[in-house]
Amino acid sequence: MKATVTLSSRGVVTLPAALRKVVGLRADDQLIAEVTPDGILLRPAVTLPIEVYTDSRVREFDEAEADLERLLSRPEKKRDRRRRR
Repeated sequence: MKATVTLSSRGVVTLPAALRKVVGLRADDQLIAEVTPDGILLRPAVTLPIEVYTDSRVREFDEAEADLERLLSRPEKKRDRRRRR
């Protein structure tokens, strides 16, 4: 699909709705603009969300790890000796 777009005086390019729909672009999606021998290539940018944890949430993680460490470091219960005989 091809479309003609116009560059505004502020450098804004509006992609027609039909073009956005075909490639699955939505409002606020980020694009990478790259200069190629054929011109400018626009392609979707891969972005990953970043989680920021509060100090209390970090403490929750630390407590859960400590609980797991205690659980894993417990000696296994000895089997009932009667079963061995």
